[in-house]
Amino acid sequence: MKGLGSTLATIWRLGAPYFRSEDRRMGGVLLAAIILIELSIVAINVMLNQWNNRFYNALQDRNWDVFVSELLYFCLLAAIFIVLAVYQLYLNQWLLIRWRRWMTEQYLGEWLAHANHYRMQLLGDAADNPDQRIAEDINQFIEKGLFLGLGLLNSLVTLASFIAILWVLSASAPFTLFGINWSIPGYLVWAALIYSILGTAITQWIGHALVGLNFMQQRYEADFRYNLIRVRENAEQIALLEGETAERQRLLERFGRVIGNWMLIMSRTKQLTFFTASFSQISTVFPYAVVSPAYFAGTIQLGGLMQTASAFNQVQGALSFFVSSSIYRQLAEWRAVIDRLSGFQRAVEAGRLAAISPPVVEVKPAGSRQAIELEKVEVKLPAGKPLVAAEQLKLAQGDRVLVTGPSGSGKSTLFRAIAGIWPFGSGSVTVPGDARVMMLPQRPYFPVGTLIAAVAYPAETGAFSREQVAATLEAVGLPALTQRLDEEAHWNRMLSLGEQQRLGIARAILQEPDFLFLDEATASLDEPSEAKLYRLLQERLPGAAIISIGHRSTLEAFHRRRLSLEPEGGRHRLREATVRAPAE
Repeated sequence: MKGLGSTLATIWRLGAPYFRSEDRRMGGVLLAAIILIELSIVAINVMLNQWNNRFYNALQDRNWDVFVSELLYFCLLAAIFIVLAVYQLYLNQWLLIRWRRWMTEQYLGEWLAHANHYRMQLLGDAADNPDQRIAEDINQFIEKGLFLGLGLLNSLVTLASFIAILWVLSASAPFTLFGINWSIPGYLVWAALIYSILGTAITQWIGHALVGLNFMQQRYEADFRYNLIRVRENAEQIALLEGETAERQRLLERFGRVIGNWMLIMSRTKQLTFFTASFSQISTVFPYAVVSPAYFAGTIQLGGLMQTASAFNQVQGALSFFVSSSIYRQLAEWRAVIDRLSGFQRAVEAGRLAAISPPVVEVKPAGSRQAIELEKVEVKLPAGKPLVAAEQLKLAQGDRVLVTGPSGSGKSTLFRAIAGIWPFGSGSVTVPGDARVMMLPQRPYFPVGTLIAAVAYPAETGAFSREQVAATLEAVGLPALTQRLDEEAHWNRMLSLGEQQRLGIARAILQEPDFLFLDEATASLDEPSEAKLYRLLQERLPGAAIISIGHRSTLEAFHRRRLSLEPEGGRHRLREATVRAPAE
């Protein structure tokens, strides 16, 4: 019961926010209509149970007029049932897509808010494969939740409706054994209850392991799919290294986990199906075995026998809702989905708290100041190990600063801290409130789409005219691309790293930032091309501060200041150094 209470609380936490959202009215109307239809279907089942008595009595009495009348009555009930079933499915799907749209928007917003997705990875990303959790688990949570919830509602209402009928029928068809009538009030109800409790208990005993197995199956499937995608995205590097054999082995190892876990699911499902199929078959004849002595003793007619058997099956079916093999498997899968979504929420919250729970590197607006200033900044790894110390640093507009240091000393991590996506550490970074800060990494990112949209990213496609974009591409040395602005492609695959870096510089020129941070953003270019691009940046962004990470000595010609990361006590300290006069 403790586990059940925790699971119900988790379901409420995941599902209830939608019915408090801006779409709550339409969602509430759809849910109420679906529930009302479900209740109407139960009412039709009650009427069909009563119809059983009249119809089979007419057959026993060979009463043609009543037989025809009852057939017409059945056709009317069947027509109403069909209409209700069709519209219940339609409204269910409508609610599903609206609910899924809202949850997807919320989860995407929380995942992508303020670099939270990046921090989640730094913290170990306890929520593996966020793409699966957003794309698949949300849909399954709602779809299976509605199916199981309506099924449970149907069972409860059916139980309430038919248990009274069955109790009355128990009196009209007394329990007969060896020709003796035994007075057991409501014996049919007790028989259905005992039969169902035993079935449910045995089903849970056999099938409880399916929850954990389904959780792992979803994880292994997502891991296998993710690694297939990585092979596709890194096809060139794998081909150059002739790594196909190694990749095939790695993929088969991950697929082996899928197969191994699936075999465990098969074994457990086989055991569960053996029992549930047996239970289902016995359920078909069990009520007749219980009631038939009264029929053969002449206590009830054929109609009474059929009505009693029908009512017994309805009560027993309602009590045995979880005994069905398909229902239990769906319940196990749904429980796994709930655990995955709950884990995703915890990981999102952990990422959010990592950015605001002291001590952190605090990035705050600088008010009237026109410079980025670092005060007693100490950057650490997520585990707490010190990495970079910067006691005092001022980066004013128009500055040209070169940051150097050994590989792995934390230069890029310092840039991430200034950008506000690396909170691990202490100290403060003040940034002018209206300043535009832009970071260019060594490998720039381009969304899949048209070239003009890729260059304009993250601005909207129409933020820059075609003439602006074409002229900028020519200026950075990519005149051939000016004819491909409307071409859609995966540009990170289509272009060489050098061409991608030129596109990154073009993006910076178009965006016109006040502070431009270049993290080895021209390292794949030859020195003359690199020099040409730096001169272009100085020409097009004369008032911007340009802060570069680089290892080439030729970069000193384009910077007035040099900051060096030097080892000190298990970390690296940022120190000011001098450089020669910058190139014009």
